[in-house]
Amino acid sequence: MTETAVPTRVNPWLFAVPAGLVVAGVISWLIDWRLGVDSAVYRSGALALLHGEPLYDAMSLSAEPPWARLPFTYPPTAAALFTPLALFPTQVSWGLLGALSVLGLAVVIRVCITALPDRPGWLTPAGATLPLTLLALAIEPVWRTLFLGQINLILMAMIVVDVLVLGRARRFGGVLIGVAAAVKLTPLVFIPHLLLTGRRADAARAAGTFVVLQGLMFLLVPHDFTRFWGYAVTDPARTGPIYWAGNQSLNGLVLRLSDLAPWSLAVALGIGAVLAVPAALLVRRLHRMAEPVPALLVTAFFGLLVSPVSWSHHWVWAVPLVVYLLSRLPDPLPAGRDRVRALAGVGAVVLVFASCVLLIMRNGLARELDWLPPEFVIGSAYLLVPVVAGGFLLARLTRVR
Repeated sequence: MTETAVPTRVNPWLFAVPAGLVVAGVISWLIDWRLGVDSAVYRSGALALLHGEPLYDAMSLSAEPPWARLPFTYPPTAAALFTPLALFPTQVSWGLLGALSVLGLAVVIRVCITALPDRPGWLTPAGATLPLTLLALAIEPVWRTLFLGQINLILMAMIVVDVLVLGRARRFGGVLIGVAAAVKLTPLVFIPHLLLTGRRADAARAAGTFVVLQGLMFLLVPHDFTRFWGYAVTDPARTGPIYWAGNQSLNGLVLRLSDLAPWSLAVALGIGAVLAVPAALLVRRLHRMAEPVPALLVTAFFGLLVSPVSWSHHWVWAVPLVVYLLSRLPDPLPAGRDRVRALAGVGAVVLVFASCVLLIMRNGLARELDWLPPEFVIGSAYLLVPVVAGGFLLARLTRVR
């Protein structure tokens, strides 16, 4: 079952949750309910840029409400792209960003289903997008992204559309990745993905978009530009304690295991360099097998592992992983124990990301440094998912070969 374009028919009920978030934002503004810590920072960064206030000279911005006094950690290009949020009150901007995030989540699910050729008959873009979007709201990275007013779902949608849709356009491929990287640097990992999949022009376009946006900000706000790239981008005080359990990256794990040893980042990057080889081989092999969704997931999870900071809400890529695993289910499902075996993989991934396991662990106040061995295993559940999934994928490809 293959479709060459994203279906245009959209279930109108898909807009119910986004509309509800906008209404919740307005109500929160009226009753002064504190929602959207991160979106408040985004909005404050936009206001600071518009009013000429330095973005990185202090650990907070003047427009931030008292309950969201946090440093602005994104590039100055992000502040420029957040300027539409400055038109609305803090909580209303949270609701609008949440609405766009849920729509972005639906786009990711729909595009991924469309790009999976050998899926069960019930897994159709028109029929499965709405229920899967609603079910995805129960996954911790998703609901935490919405609660905080984070931008992870929107960036993921931009990347998925760029890789799986714009690649056929041959004119605009790479542009969305370049813009996403200008907002949050981690999407830069998808430029090598474009190179590995033979899209050299798109990779150049992505890099060019990123560089042009940086150059534009240098012309507009040279102080903020030099302050960010010369200091703020590597300032550990602006990211918070990255040994927290919520940092599900190799760097966070090594920091916890080594009791905050100064060489932790070097070790984490060394492990990442080793993992880069099989990751690149997997991407190339999957691309040649015309399996773009798992190839994209390999790059996404590799980026989460090697990034110095991958907070739990960054792991929204669990959603397209679940979609991919659902596409591998037999149709129809067998009965009895065979059904349990068939559902084991997708059930395990959903359990990890929906169980809020990181929230029930001993965490905060450096308790992670006193974890026992079983706690380290459970407290690294998100990291284990791509490692285990990658192992199964390698085994499957070996059998196919």
